[in-house]
Amino acid sequence: MFARRALSRVVYGSRYDRVPRNHRSYVRPGERLAREVQWRLRIGRTPVMRFQDYRERTLLERTEEFVTCRLCGETRQQPLFQRAGAGRGGTYRVVRCPACGLLYRNPAVRPATPDVPRTDVPYAGLLYADVPYADLLYADVSHADDGAAPDRAADRRRRRHRLTMDAFGPVFSSGRGRTLLDAGHGAGDGIFLRLARERGFDTARLDLAAGPVTAAGGFDVITLWSVLARLPRPVEDLRCLRGLLAPGGVMLILTANAASLQLKAYGNGWTGFRRGNLMFYSAETLVTLLSRTGFAGVAFAPFYGDDVEAGAVGLPGRMGRRLRRNVEAGGGKMIRALAFADREAVHRWGERLGARRST
Repeated sequence: MFARRALSRVVYGSRYDRVPRNHRSYVRPGERLAREVQWRLRIGRTPVMRFQDYRERTLLERTEEFVTCRLCGETRQQPLFQRAGAGRGGTYRVVRCPACGLLYRNPAVRPATPDVPRTDVPYAGLLYADVPYADLLYADVSHADDGAAPDRAADRRRRRHRLTMDAFGPVFSSGRGRTLLDAGHGAGDGIFLRLARERGFDTARLDLAAGPVTAAGGFDVITLWSVLARLPRPVEDLRCLRGLLAPGGVMLILTANAASLQLKAYGNGWTGFRRGNLMFYSAETLVTLLSRTGFAGVAFAPFYGDDVEAGAVGLPGRMGRRLRRNVEAGGGKMIRALAFADREAVHRWGERLGARRST
């Protein structure tokens, strides 16, 4: 750590020490290009393995299973990251699909009840039905990165919810006469649903950690706050959630960005590698997922960072402009996306948000 800090001072100078750590990769001159080259070298130098070879060389924990790509079905594995201690009593390994580019955990957490017949609810409800598994997956759920006190963490979540809703203003400025389903992880503290009700939405919650439940559907909006990375069968799960949307409905997604400069800069130490996360999406792989699950289009809103967007961190002149350019090039910490259930939704909301069609 000291050596890295010393090298950074030699290359960039001490003035960047005053920039919050989460923003340094975005504001230092030339860093985006350097990280992109570093990423391409990592991809080019890491061998692609047959599934059987990967299984033979990788230790499997009791609560884990080997998986293939849940997005395209590719069996080959390209092991990129390994983080000790990120799983319960074991090592957290992340591979890249050489066919579609998805990053995912392999071995992954084994479903607690894999033989339960599917219903009209997301498969995640089956995975999270068993208390030990729910504890494993949700022990670290938080939008705070620094171990903030509960009240402070709640304030940060509230701020992030507001900023994200404001980023898709036409959809969330007023919810009067519309219904919203929050597909959440664990019981939650109700912060977002209170904010949604303040804006006029009639709200409901689907608890993916509580086991299979029945939802009637017909919702105008579904929200996935840091949930997508925890869905073990994303294609099946998103098809199911899309089926709960009314004609003209939309789904809000907030998830860690697997194309972020932070991942390329910190590698195994990236904060997105939390023990409950199973899949890691870039904008490209998210578009693929939405297309394969029947959504008609998607719009993205750049994520510059909560502190920056709220005005709590000021980045003067060139620093601020450089951060915006790097984030808008696809390197932001998080992905904020709005998926449109059908052409009616694209026509109603997407044209004002710069939507791209996916089907």
